[in-house]
Amino acid sequence: MRDLFSLFFLFMLLTGAQGQVSDDNPFETKEFHQWALTPPMGWNSWDCYGPTVTEAEVKANADYMAEHLKSSGWEYIVVDIRWYVGNDKAHGYNETNPDYSVDEYGRFLPAVNRFPSSSEGRGFKPLADYVHSKGLKFGIHIMRGIPKIAVANDLPVLNSHATARDISSERLLCRWLGDMYTVEAGREGAQEYYNSLFSLYASWGVDFIKVDDLSSPYHSGEIEMIRKAIDNCGRKIVFSTSPGETPIENVLHVQQHANMWRIVGDFWDNWPQLKEHFEVCRRWAPYINPGAWPDADMLPLGHIGIRAERGDNRMSRLTRDEQYTLMTLFAIFRSPLMFGGDLPGNDAFTLSLLTNKEVLAVSKSSINNREVFSDKDMIAWTADDPQTGDKFLALFNTVDPVELCMEKALWSSGIITRQTPGHQVAFDLELNGSGQLFLAVGNGGDNIEWDHADWIGPVLISETDTLQLTSLQWKKATAGWGEARVNKSVSGGDLIVNRVKTADGIGTHSNSIIEFDIPSGYKRFKGTAGLDDACVVQNTGATVEFMVFTQDPSGPLPADSAKISVTFGQLGLEGEYAVKDLWTGEDLGIFRNEFSRVLRRHASGLYRISAKQ
Repeated sequence: MRDLFSLFFLFMLLTGAQGQVSDDNPFETKEFHQWALTPPMGWNSWDCYGPTVTEAEVKANADYMAEHLKSSGWEYIVVDIRWYVGNDKAHGYNETNPDYSVDEYGRFLPAVNRFPSSSEGRGFKPLADYVHSKGLKFGIHIMRGIPKIAVANDLPVLNSHATARDISSERLLCRWLGDMYTVEAGREGAQEYYNSLFSLYASWGVDFIKVDDLSSPYHSGEIEMIRKAIDNCGRKIVFSTSPGETPIENVLHVQQHANMWRIVGDFWDNWPQLKEHFEVCRRWAPYINPGAWPDADMLPLGHIGIRAERGDNRMSRLTRDEQYTLMTLFAIFRSPLMFGGDLPGNDAFTLSLLTNKEVLAVSKSSINNREVFSDKDMIAWTADDPQTGDKFLALFNTVDPVELCMEKALWSSGIITRQTPGHQVAFDLELNGSGQLFLAVGNGGDNIEWDHADWIGPVLISETDTLQLTSLQWKKATAGWGEARVNKSVSGGDLIVNRVKTADGIGTHSNSIIEFDIPSGYKRFKGTAGLDDACVVQNTGATVEFMVFTQDPSGPLPADSAKISVTFGQLGLEGEYAVKDLWTGEDLGIFRNEFSRVLRRHASGLYRISAKQ
């Protein structure tokens, strides 16, 4: 029987099928799908270094991967955004006076001050050679389009009579980074420009390309030009589109042209974002196929935030239970695994998450990955082992405390979106003698993506004077992404609402609660609550509700732990089966008709269910 399953698995790989394809999901395997038959696994510089990573740091991470992770299947070293800017900065891109490095054909080159080996026109080849010498693969990030500096100088397009101006337009420009113009598919020289890019990258030895600003909105024309350029460049380059969520109505197109595509926005180390992944992964699970992977974004684990865009130098803020849950979900969903932390800064626990061979085997080779049920935040997923016929089972307890008891609210803004006039609502409230103040921001009932929220000019008012709330130290502050900041937005920039900059306020992100003790005598609280312009310019998110409380807004706490049960019938099984815990390696015994575990809030388990011998 085991030999039959092995032959079946080999057939699945060769044909590109994985038990995920239905009549409404006709998936045609192409040659480039063979380049990523299992979900890509690697390191990406974004979570720890943002747009400022240096050659020495890339090499240090490659050294660590080669020594500690390569034997577990990790192989890609990826340099993320703006490697072509010599004077970029953390906590917000330098768009004031960027020092671009660009060649005579309008193609960005590595900044020599950050990547010294790229001098004299050598590009990333010396660094790629170093990575390859370690038995690893090398990747880079680019923005879609053609550099604005190339258009300003009307540089020629290699192997074409066209120039940068001929192929570019201001249609659908990236709203969060101003480096590029759109390349218009169908114009003379447009395909030649992308061909010239990937010919250059192939000469450097690039094995992986992450192309940003492709997915939301979805740029089918440039995706097709990129795919064609890769296929013509003479090198196998895995193609990843970003950011997400990719519109699911474009799934057949993206499957045909990319090896992986983002299904969420930028994912950071907070539980609310991780919890949102469950519904997104459920929605995308039918479209998992070898060589074409829905991508749940990076693993914000280990030592992150060193010079990053989100928060300060830190270890991941996810608890250990939440980190196990993250790895378990990504494994059973078969998302690509791109680690965001600085590898040399790993602790033993983080390393253990990345090297559990039985967990990684679920990611690499399982099939028929799907949710079994989601019931009151108790979630079960399953998948099949095509080599043995065993079942994999993942259990999750995602229950949260009821964070806000709305009946206690003194004031609510209602839902604020891009359509709200001025993107803001003013308030002037009687405090009724309270000595406590809680400023809360909810996600408006959709998700927490790009919900940058500003409390503008908040003041306490007594009968004789006013007191800026920002002059007080808060007792406690939470933010669903990044961290709350005084007189800055949550991303570290200026507080700007409806194009008006203010020097006094608090920047945060849903879901958020900021708690103050207020001095006696102050009877009123006045200010404005609004969306920061940093989120208004995005293509997603920016849906929030501001609330003010004068008593603890917390709702009731659920039980610390809960029992989750799965019948074998729900897995298509009957009878007695042996169960093994894949995280601990413990054989849990023989179970008949049902398997149950008690899990803490935010905890998970991953198990192999095998026929009793």
